[in-house]
Amino acid sequence: MTQTIETPTTGTATTAGARTHAREQHGKTVDTMRFVPAASAPQHLLAGMPDGASPTWAESLAFGRYTTMALARGTRIRITDTAGDACVHTLLYRTGALHERLNLADTVKVPWQAYPATGHPLLSDAGRLMATIVADTSSRHDALTGATTLAGNTARYGAGTVHSASPAARELLTLGALKNGLGTRDVAPSLSLFKGITVDPAGSITFTGSAGPGAAVELLLQMDAVLVLANTAHPLDPRNDFTGTAVDITAWHAPQDLAELEAGRLAGPLSPEHLQALRNTEHDLTARDAR
Repeated sequence: MTQTIETPTTGTATTAGARTHAREQHGKTVDTMRFVPAASAPQHLLAGMPDGASPTWAESLAFGRYTTMALARGTRIRITDTAGDACVHTLLYRTGALHERLNLADTVKVPWQAYPATGHPLLSDAGRLMATIVADTSSRHDALTGATTLAGNTARYGAGTVHSASPAARELLTLGALKNGLGTRDVAPSLSLFKGITVDPAGSITFTGSAGPGAAVELLLQMDAVLVLANTAHPLDPRNDFTGTAVDITAWHAPQDLAELEAGRLAGPLSPEHLQALRNTEHDLTARDAR
């Protein structure tokens, strides 16, 4: 997802020269990139994983870029706002049934909580539990405002297309959706991580910004899902300049955490609404396995 421009050490006017130049890039790294295999990532990305766990995804996502990954049920994903100025717009789709996706209206309404934090369920439009926030040192998130748009970024920053200097979140999320066989109409309102808001009694929304460098959020997937992330400006960011910083992403298999979550030992006791959504997911998975 990161574009790096450099002067070739060999000529690229011929096929042989282009091949030589391409092979010279093998093994090189940049500050923001996906690491394949994930275990080859720098130690700061892999630090803090449980003993014996193997990473399935390791990436540093630049500001103004997007990424997407299909992940298995029981995967735990840690996203870290390393320098304290990221804003990660987040979408989830159910693998194999992409019409089912994260529904922010229900994610706020069903658990009676507008401010996502540890223990908050992320619900689909079918009333099933897609994921749970199982750890959070930020508590600065936004489930109400949505994503920046092409028109909004163009008016504010002068541009908003994907390849511009100020790409809008919705444009980036659309690219991520397209890579998974979805389209523009499938890009629903997104959850913004690391840039928060508050709502006063009169209904006015106030931007509260970041919790600072090093804040992290961890999600536990309750079902196989496609995750789409866009790291770009928040629509209520008051700064005139388009600015932000990278996030680190690490994922690993933690199927044992599913039982710990249900038992209330991972993110605290589950509310009745959270538990019912979890049971909706488990019932559906059991029915599918029985076919």
